Amino acid sequence: MGFFSDLLQYGYLSNALAACLLSGITCGIIGTYVVCRRMVFLAGGITHASFGGLGIAFYLGANPIAGAMLFAVLSALGIEWAGSRGHIREDSAIGIIWSVGMAVGALFMSLRPGYTSGDLSAYLFGSIVTVTRGDVTALAVLTLLILVGTILWLRPVMYVAFDRDFARSRGIPTRLISYMMAALVAVTIVLSIRIMGIVLLISLVTIPVVIVNALSRSYRTITAAAPVVAAVANVAGLVASYHLEVPPGAVIIFVLTLTLIIVKLVSLRNRKPRPAA
Repeated sequence: MGFFSDLLQYGYLSNALAACLLSGITCGIIGTYVVCRRMVFLAGGITHASFGGLGIAFYLGANPIAGAMLFAVLSALGIEWAGSRGHIREDSAIGIIWSVGMAVGALFMSLRPGYTSGDLSAYLFGSIVTVTRGDVTALAVLTLLILVGTILWLRPVMYVAFDRDFARSRGIPTRLISYMMAALVAVTIVLSIRIMGIVLLISLVTIPVVIVNALSRSYRTITAAAPVVAAVANVAGLVASYHLEVPPGAVIIFVLTLTLIIVKLVSLRNRKPRPAA
């Protein structure tokens, strides 16, 4: 009971717990769209491109999360624009943004006076104990917006995720929805960086969705269940990391991976044909 007793005494733990719950909800919902539209590589590109904004913000002495947010949103919109216009293949655009973002971040971090490699660890691998009340508030606002948007526009988003041509034939503004979802993916990723880090964050967006998808093919079911899986895994990882004194991001990945293995084994066992009577 050490974790829960300390939860009442230390503000950083309550901030970390709130961030775990909120990021689990947002990553679960947004991850459903990302996986169903096969945009996992795009999410990875945005995640790593945000490092460029981090580096520039550090160099200028500005808020690193704000810098990463601006860089990530512009990268997401740029990739979406390039892919929709056909000027460049989407996977090529993602690869370029991915590498350029990391290069820009590394360059500006190295130019920063007093730079040490330890400055990057909290953003590359996560440092949930550094989550502030402001971070939690921003995540809460984002979570509320995503929940409201999911309730109001689940059907058109689902159509765009599975078949943009069909959605367009139904009069759905596919381009607007694609740009909005790309921006939401970027914002969700950046606000969750402190929890998982740039290197590990893509797992929180994809693995909960894959876990639920192993049990259900319904977009609505996945959208409802994936946030629960992600939030529970986040909290379990946080509690375990507190007792084991290891980084929570890595523990969360292990929890999700173990859950996925168990679910896959159970689903495969249930699919085995029964012997004839």
